[in-house]
Amino acid sequence: MIINALIIIFLLWFLYQRFAPVKGIQQIATTELKAKLKNKHNQFIDVRTPHEFRTKHIKGFRNIPLSELPAQTGQLSKDREVIVICQSGMRSMKASKLLKKQGFTSITNVKGGMNTWR
Repeated sequence: MIINALIIIFLLWFLYQRFAPVKGIQQIATTELKAKLKNKHNQFIDVRTPHEFRTKHIKGFRNIPLSELPAQTGQLSKDREVIVICQSGMRSMKASKLLKKQGFTSITNVKGGMNTWR
């Protein structure tokens, strides 16, 4: 009985950690992204693979694949907002968490990613 309760608690904790909103990371829809694209002070990062990026991307976004992001964060300014997109919003959320851990304070993840871009 105690073991079952512990398993349930662990599972709930794991799910919360995985899917709960992260403090300091804003979430926006692609409809809200259109307004942000007008601000040239923002940094726009697409963390998909180079092939995905070449197939379809949003003008103004720079391709830094998620696997290369840890080595490339020095090219980004911590003083400016970073807006991150991928195909579905999952990799961009991982990238957003990575940026948060590295001291970036203004991070925005695009929910739904390129799948919802019109």
